[in-house]
Amino acid sequence: MTEPLLKDKTAVITGAAQGIGFAIAQLFIDEGARVVVADIDATAAGSAADKLGGSAIARGVRCDVTNGDDVDAVLGAAAESFGPVDVMVNNAGITRDATMRTMTEEQFDQVINVHLKGTWNGTRKAAAIMRDRKQGAIVNLSSLSGKVGMVGQTNYSAAKAGIVGLTKAAAKEVAHHGVRVNAIQPGLIRTAMTEAMPQKAWDQKMSEIPMHRAGEVAEIASVALFLASDLSSYMTGTVLEVTGGRFM
Repeated sequence: MTEPLLKDKTAVITGAAQGIGFAIAQLFIDEGARVVVADIDATAAGSAADKLGGSAIARGVRCDVTNGDDVDAVLGAAAESFGPVDVMVNNAGITRDATMRTMTEEQFDQVINVHLKGTWNGTRKAAAIMRDRKQGAIVNLSSLSGKVGMVGQTNYSAAKAGIVGLTKAAAKEVAHHGVRVNAIQPGLIRTAMTEAMPQKAWDQKMSEIPMHRAGEVAEIASVALFLASDLSSYMTGTVLEVTGGRFM
C-alpha cells in the first residue's frame, strides 16, 4: 500500500475557512498532512479546524495576509504545533467588482493588497523557512481572470495576473534551494460566491466552457495536492489552468 502523498508534512493554507481553501485543507489532511487554517475570521478558522479533525491535525489561526507580521505569526504557530512549514498555499482572496469608471481607489487597493501583496507575503515568508531546510512547495492561487481579463474586474484581473509573474520570479529565485513555486488558475468553480451571481451571468460563463459544466472545489484541491506533493517534483514556475477548457 502506498503512503499518503503528504505524510507528516506541515501545510499552511490561507483563506481556508471555507470554499476552495477548505477543500484543499481537507484533501491535504486525507493525504497525511497536518494543516494550519489561516483566515481573516478567527472564529471561522477555529471552526474549520474543528471540522477537519481538531488540534491533533488542524489548527485555526487568524491572519491578515496583507500584514507580514501576521503571516510570520501563522508560520510560527505551524512550527509550534506541527513542525516547520513544508507546503504553503496562498489562497486568500476577496472581490470588489465594479467597472473601471465606478471603482473606487479603495476597492482597487483592497483587492491588490489581499491577492497580490498577500501572496507575496506568504511566498517570501514561507520560502525563507523552506530554503534553510532545502525543501518545500508553494502553491499560489491565480485565476482565469488573470489570463483573459474580465469586465468589472480591473482590480481582480490585475492582481491575479500579477500572481503569475510573482510565481515565476519567485520560482527562479528559490529553485536552487530546493523550493518549488507553482500556480493554479481556476475557471468557473461552484462555490457560494459564484452561485450567488445573477443567472444571466452564470449562463454566459457556462456557454464559454467546452465541458459544459462548472468545476467543483475538489477539482482545484486535487491539483493543489499534485503541486504540493512529489508527484510534481520537477515542476516549478508553472501555471496550471483548471477551467474545463474555457478560453484555451
